[in-house]
Amino acid sequence: MMTQPLRVLFATPEAVPFAKTGGLADVAGALPKFLRPLGCEVILVMPYYRMVKQSGLPIQYLGESLEVPLRDETLRAEVYQGKLDKDIPVYFIGRDEFFDREYLYSTPKGDYFDNAERFIFFTRAVLHFARHIQFSPDVIHHHEWQTGLIPAYLRSIYSNDPFFASTATLFTIHNIAYQGLFKKEKLSLTSLPLEMYNPEGIEFWERINLMKAGIVYADAINTVSQRYSEEVQSPEYGYGLEGILRKRRDDLYGILNGVDYQDWDPSHDSHLLARYDLKDPSGKWECKKDLLKEFGLPPSLEKVPLFGMISRLADQKGFDLLAEIIDQFFTLDIGFVLLGTGEQKYHDLFMQVVKKYPQKAGIRIAYDDRLAHKIEAGADLFLMPSKYEPCGLNQIYSLKYGTIPVVRATGGLDDTITHYDPAKGTGNGFKFTRYDAKDFLTQIKAAISFYAQPEHWTKLIRNAMASDFSWDRSAEAYLQLYRKAIEKKRGKL
Repeated sequence: MMTQPLRVLFATPEAVPFAKTGGLADVAGALPKFLRPLGCEVILVMPYYRMVKQSGLPIQYLGESLEVPLRDETLRAEVYQGKLDKDIPVYFIGRDEFFDREYLYSTPKGDYFDNAERFIFFTRAVLHFARHIQFSPDVIHHHEWQTGLIPAYLRSIYSNDPFFASTATLFTIHNIAYQGLFKKEKLSLTSLPLEMYNPEGIEFWERINLMKAGIVYADAINTVSQRYSEEVQSPEYGYGLEGILRKRRDDLYGILNGVDYQDWDPSHDSHLLARYDLKDPSGKWECKKDLLKEFGLPPSLEKVPLFGMISRLADQKGFDLLAEIIDQFFTLDIGFVLLGTGEQKYHDLFMQVVKKYPQKAGIRIAYDDRLAHKIEAGADLFLMPSKYEPCGLNQIYSLKYGTIPVVRATGGLDDTITHYDPAKGTGNGFKFTRYDAKDFLTQIKAAISFYAQPEHWTKLIRNAMASDFSWDRSAEAYLQLYRKAIEKKRGKL
């Protein structure tokens, strides 16, 4: 057993409460808090975005800078520091030309043209920073394509550096569809040896693939649900990387994301007008009324099922299915609220929806954490018809808030939602399997029919609110995976 604290460096492109586009930020902002009681010394490193500057959180400039190599140049990075949960250090790599932008990775019209430069720079800066503060990690836990090059560097440029001699790597894939693909000419930015550019390395159809680098070179790999770890090894879900994942399947694990119930629990959620819990869920009614007011929707909707969505507006999330049935959906006796940003076509679609159905639909094209909590509490049902869903967190939040999920049976949605069985009174939501708009509408109608039957609806709410997906179990699984990565690393030394 290790008696010294396990030193873990979290390298992540985003983390709550500082900057967020999706579930990755929730994981990076929560998991470290649950690793500390298990004997881990954790620091986080992420970019210093405009969103971080504007967060209003206490962040200080450390008066220090790093010299970071990029191709044949050396660029300066400023270092800032904040805190997670009062005492976990979060360090920010600042360089305004790369990170002082309205969005993190892309605008509604597409990716930033220099994402390769931005995140190769960030990755090199992470390693330079660790050495700068003399934090020699036992494990670098790095996330998504933006940090995928870390193990490639440790295997090449830093392979003889005694500072990183015993550092293992765990690469977490949150969404394999986003891979960090760039023209092969960008390879020179990395300063990696040319022999790494081959089909067994970071080459991918004559481009460089930063996610592939993480998969090929990390000591261990995981996805954010068990089901997704199996799905990504298939052509349907692997997005061209299924072969290399099958090759590394002995080092590939699935760990379901947990939920930070400090932040997501209606019994003490400061964003809510009324608190409630499993013993007394009556406050949910007040939250529904408050949510309708927030969106300027008529009080008559208090009596009908109110559907909610909080999402990135992208095909992956099943919005093409919703678009296909949108008019049929609004002929039903329902209300609907949506919060999110994403592809321009869906911004346009929902602006049309709110014009056409102003008495039924409330739309907010934005990121708004306060409103997200109000939707989780005030909605009756939550829609997640995803094409694929590595884990999904909103369906888990919804359960705690007694908001019944209607989901497609894929990835983490399949792992967390059990279809309601009225005969046995078991289940916590509604699921459909085929990626089909009619099947989605069928389950929406089924949910509405049970909403009209109080004995079933009460049972569903109780089942949902009794579900437990706390981080404790997942954090323990990550600790075991860190140890496996370290053992594998030591086997190579």
